[in-house]
Amino acid sequence: MKRLGISIYPEHSFLERDKAYLRLAGRHGFKRVFTCLLSVHGDPGQLKARFAELNRYAKQLGMEVVVDVAPRVFQALGISYEDLSFFHEIGADGVRLDIGFSGLEESVMTFNPYGLKIELNMSNATKYLENIMSYQPNSSQIWGCHNFYPHRYTGLSYAHFIECSQMFKEKGIRTAAFVTSHSATFGPWPVMEGLCTLEMHRQLPITVQAKHLFATGLIDDVIIGNAYASEEELRALSQINPELLSFTVELAEGTSALERKVVLEEVHLYRGDVSDYMVRSTHTRNKYKEMPFPAHRTVQIQRGDLLIDNELYGQYKGELQIALKPMKNSGKTNVVGRIVPDEVFLLDYLKPWDKFAFVEKENQAERNL
Repeated sequence: MKRLGISIYPEHSFLERDKAYLRLAGRHGFKRVFTCLLSVHGDPGQLKARFAELNRYAKQLGMEVVVDVAPRVFQALGISYEDLSFFHEIGADGVRLDIGFSGLEESVMTFNPYGLKIELNMSNATKYLENIMSYQPNSSQIWGCHNFYPHRYTGLSYAHFIECSQMFKEKGIRTAAFVTSHSATFGPWPVMEGLCTLEMHRQLPITVQAKHLFATGLIDDVIIGNAYASEEELRALSQINPELLSFTVELAEGTSALERKVVLEEVHLYRGDVSDYMVRSTHTRNKYKEMPFPAHRTVQIQRGDLLIDNELYGQYKGELQIALKPMKNSGKTNVVGRIVPDEVFLLDYLKPWDKFAFVEKENQAERNL
């Protein structure tokens, strides 16, 4: 099951504001919480009490909490990798190792008596995971999570992201990555120019970031890296079906009620005998074969356009297509709309026999389209 998550940073916020954010996210179906001990300083007792109260509250809301740490945090708090009771006592469900140990220590940690997940940093394409696996860990207790990058232009390249993610996914490990909110104002560090994993996501709408991560097939959990995302963003993310790629579309003026129904009310199936020029969803021509599809708006065709063949195309009447390349229009095809520009690249993730759907832009709760 794929999930959504948020991040909280108690050292930079107030307890009641964090609790309100947790409640809001919980109402919209978010199930994961990321929090960070890397930049925390102060009395260990006060630190423990603050995190414990928030973590317990999150768990009451049905959310899992993973705490980000590194070996120096273990040293500063007097924690041994052989004794993870501190994290159990603050109500954590998992420990993310931003910087790891030698491999042996991680393998030992997976056998902790508290059932804590040991989440590994996924963003370095090294033999780190392979080394840990050589020490025979309890692999069912291992998760993976990418880094986020507050400095503009420092986020992962797409090719590197894929390479790293595949290493974990091939071993059946649960994976996570971060998206950035355009309403949030802070993270764990003073510099905050967004908190995404992929650099290409930094300026994209938050829903497009999440759709992309899910569409790769390599990420199970999508976490908002910065705080606090707006309710509008939380709601928009909650409306995404992680298992079904949906495209936000703008329908053309003059599109008929029947054409709107074909576009918006169907789960479409990418026909298996693929074309270089279009994605074909042919069941609509059978379902609506008795309905009228008069010719209109038979303009030239661009990549990302939504097409429905009109009555001049005989048995193809009513078939829905998405243009993959520019094409000449013979006059037999109605151009009824287009995928919004930010999402056209998601066409690259559709595979033969995939199912997909459309959501009209005006009906999508997102300001940053």
